[in-house]
Amino acid sequence: MKQIDGRARKSYLPLLYFAVILLPVFLLGCYLYNEKQLRIGQFQEFKTHNMQEHISPPQQSKEDKDKKTDLVPLEICDVFTGKWVLDNVTHPLYKEDECEFLSEWVACTRNGRPDSKYQKWRWQPRDCSLPRFDGKVLLEKLRGKKLMFVGDSIHYNQWQSMVCMVQSVIPSGNKTLKHTAQMSIFNIKEEYNTTIAFYWAPFLVESNADPPDKRDGKTEPVIMPQSISKHGENWKYADYLVFNTYIWWTRHSKIKTLKQGSFRKNDSKEDYEETGIYIGYKQVLSTWTNWLKQNINPNQTSIFFSSMSPTHIRSSDWGSNEGSKCERETEPILNMSRRPIDVGTNRRLYEIAVNATKSTTVPIRFLDITKMSEYRKDGHTSFYGSRTGKLITTEQRLDPRTFADCYHWCLPGLPDTWNELLSLYIIYKS
Repeated sequence: MKQIDGRARKSYLPLLYFAVILLPVFLLGCYLYNEKQLRIGQFQEFKTHNMQEHISPPQQSKEDKDKKTDLVPLEICDVFTGKWVLDNVTHPLYKEDECEFLSEWVACTRNGRPDSKYQKWRWQPRDCSLPRFDGKVLLEKLRGKKLMFVGDSIHYNQWQSMVCMVQSVIPSGNKTLKHTAQMSIFNIKEEYNTTIAFYWAPFLVESNADPPDKRDGKTEPVIMPQSISKHGENWKYADYLVFNTYIWWTRHSKIKTLKQGSFRKNDSKEDYEETGIYIGYKQVLSTWTNWLKQNINPNQTSIFFSSMSPTHIRSSDWGSNEGSKCERETEPILNMSRRPIDVGTNRRLYEIAVNATKSTTVPIRFLDITKMSEYRKDGHTSFYGSRTGKLITTEQRLDPRTFADCYHWCLPGLPDTWNELLSLYIIYKS
């Protein structure tokens, strides 16, 4: 019996060793393994959380979502194709009397225009939605930089719009406006250190319409198709350049070009030759693109070209018997077909501009504002501008064919939409 008990105790010894020594080691190993798995899980959760924050932002209010430009897939959404929607909530983007820099020339309400519906149309692209414009977001992108509009009076119109769209977020002591012979310069000091400028060059190249006293359209235009460097010296150091040239090309089928030298008061007819506007337009845009290639670093400067701003000088173009031009129009053309309407836009000049911006090695963003603007017969200054410094008289209103301005645009108004679209590309793509 004692022998059996002894053998039993010996057989239990391995179990005791396991219980006393190996079991704690095993349990410790399990503990460490579980701790490691816990840490890995926490790390993965942390990593996933951060990735979700980057890819899918947390829930935001509708107002915040409207401000996010990355909701607009610019690579696949044609923001220039869409329709006009009446919006009394978000438009106008600013009030006329709150923009201290708005000139009397385009302040139509101040000049007596009785209707205001033209201020309240919002552009709705067909395939996506635009975020609500936020001047602070744009200025943040423009911090320490210069945005310059170059071209004719339509671009001056658009420059004034841009100034009004951003100036309200700047304290009064931190913004200045000055004019020189060729430029209008809006400076934002301190926080943003930003410049938004306009440079007068209606043909981009040198012309006799460059001096301030020759811009009323009464002088027969003469251009120097190969001479651009004088103007270009003022463009070189801008971070964003927005060009246009159109209205001055539409006056006649031919344009005078200076054979050689520079403009002088006593130039004779022998110094000029006439060129068809299409040949001249191609020459000028070729000179322009060559200048860009030689002087602009596309890694530092973003280039834009605005297509033609249309005119509305024949009411019969949109089937109206009211008035002779745009002087009585209070609503857009709302029957918006896919096919462009014909309000007299020179399609051949349009195609030349499209081809010029595509055929150069310098990346140029073509801002196709033409079709969307052709529907806005209601937006012109008409009788309510004062480009010459004087308002239209009662007697002059009896002659709209001569005095109604159906070229330029009231502000707030259509040029604000142009700038909304330009801002998308500045914020999102550049």
